[in-house]
Amino acid sequence: MNLLAIDTATEACSVAVRTEQGDFHRFEICPQQHSQRLLPMVDEVLKEAGLTLKEIDGLVYGRGPGSFTGVRIATGMIQGLALGSGLKVAGVSTLAAMAQQVFESQGSASLAVAIDARMSEVYFAQYQAENGLVQLLDEEMVCPPEHAASLLSDSASPAGTGWAAYPELTAKCDLEVAVLYPDARFMLSLGEQQFALGDVSEAEHIEPVYLRDKVTWKKLPGRE
Repeated sequence: MNLLAIDTATEACSVAVRTEQGDFHRFEICPQQHSQRLLPMVDEVLKEAGLTLKEIDGLVYGRGPGSFTGVRIATGMIQGLALGSGLKVAGVSTLAAMAQQVFESQGSASLAVAIDARMSEVYFAQYQAENGLVQLLDEEMVCPPEHAASLLSDSASPAGTGWAAYPELTAKCDLEVAVLYPDARFMLSLGEQQFALGDVSEAEHIEPVYLRDKVTWKKLPGRE
């Protein structure tokens, strides 16, 4: 199927299209310029792929976690595209996309992703690659870096900006951190899997994942 994927959850902005002829993509580090760059990048990639939006079969977006503003931009953009086209949407974890990139580029089966979440916290998750795709171990979380360090598997290959940002994680990182930001290109295979499983949403049901909001909500009196 022809898939269009976008991501703006971090300082990076990326767009990718998968067709029978192959993948077409753009990736830029452009802090605070996502809303200006995203649509032109979508147009560029569709043109390069020789497609129009009407020829796309499904949409994929980076659902977070990441920058609140960045995740909202991608969510709003994908909702607009979905409403205008009637297409269904797969929301892919930005952490999973980074793990998938490390797996595809380095062949590592055990992966750990930590994005600097500011406020002395990281967005953190660990993954295991199975049958060509990464699978989440335990859960995604926002937590202090020392807690993430305590959970780390010794063999995990790292990805994300959190490793260099906090000494607690830097000390645990013996391998080069080659992937710092999510890339929509590596959301395509994960998105394909979700479409195959029917794990997709209509435009009006698309929701971002912030993690920090979720934790705060749980701490409110009377909330579970």
